[in-house]
Amino acid sequence: MRIVVGMSGGVDSSVVAAKLVEEGHDVIGLMLRLWSEPSCKDNRCCAPEAVEQARMIAGDLGIPFYVLDYKQQFKEAIVDPFVQTYLAGETPNPCVLCNQKIRFGAMMDEALKLGADRLATGHYAQLIEHEAAFELHKGADSTKDQSYVLYRLSQAQLRRCLFPLGGINKTQTRELAAKYGLEVASKPDSQDLCFVGEDGYRGFLGRATSGLIKPGKFVDTDGNILGDHHGLPFYTVGQRRGLGISFPQPMYVLALDSDQNQVVLGKTAQRFTQKVVVSDLLFQQDPEPFWGKEISARIRYNSSESLATIQSHADGAELIFNEPVADVTPGQAAVFYHQDMVIGGGKIKE
Repeated sequence: MRIVVGMSGGVDSSVVAAKLVEEGHDVIGLMLRLWSEPSCKDNRCCAPEAVEQARMIAGDLGIPFYVLDYKQQFKEAIVDPFVQTYLAGETPNPCVLCNQKIRFGAMMDEALKLGADRLATGHYAQLIEHEAAFELHKGADSTKDQSYVLYRLSQAQLRRCLFPLGGINKTQTRELAAKYGLEVASKPDSQDLCFVGEDGYRGFLGRATSGLIKPGKFVDTDGNILGDHHGLPFYTVGQRRGLGISFPQPMYVLALDSDQNQVVLGKTAQRFTQKVVVSDLLFQQDPEPFWGKEISARIRYNSSESLATIQSHADGAELIFNEPVADVTPGQAAVFYHQDMVIGGGKIKE
């Protein structure tokens, strides 16, 4: 089988390539050069050192390795919507969109051009073929599970995917890297947004918006003015620190009101809600058996799942949680699960 491996120069994708070579597949390494802001010099996913590391690994494995320029496509498909979402008073998750449009969109297209049967990556998720459809399941390593950021992959994309690390944990991955003699065995994982500079997304937004960010007022839930804020994109729901204003008791960001250009603050108890509206739905599995039933849902990447009933709504779906959940953030993804299987998900509207 011919398999293209999306390589990053990191331990996960390098182990995937080595494992598939060991299994006797016809393996090709592929990396896409992606956009980053000038102060960042290079996108962390494809910096020169990462390219050279991946090229060296491919050379050691005796496989071809290609690097393709997708900077402009990445900026238009991922970075520009990232900025616009923040300007609209929401908090985006660019990794979800990148997986759908770039990693398993553009890269999948390039893999097919190379005659590949599958595109393999180092994601910690599992695929199960069941009755002519593919099910996306959580990775065996719950601390590394990446099924959340893969929920927007279609059946057509899943059919061409391969996740060789989905059934093992990170420790085992590093052990395999050592077994294969890969120099990246101890290379640390990257956690930050790949396209922003050292001062993070807030600094990037300040530079990218060309004066579109306007200061405004902090208010409480009754509309009382509490102070001045620097601009909606610099805050996110659930934020407590870095507000630049002090109170006798902890206060958190409850909402970003883009119409009034106000940041709504409230006390701890006001952070919780039991109903969440989700729009822009994408289902990997037939949703009919799940409407009106209890499922589990994750409302941000690092959150645990919570039990909820999913119901049809004019804007898409409504989740009614068994217990209140904190810091529901418009713009973030809500992903629906049946046990370990991804049903689908969408963008939190309110």
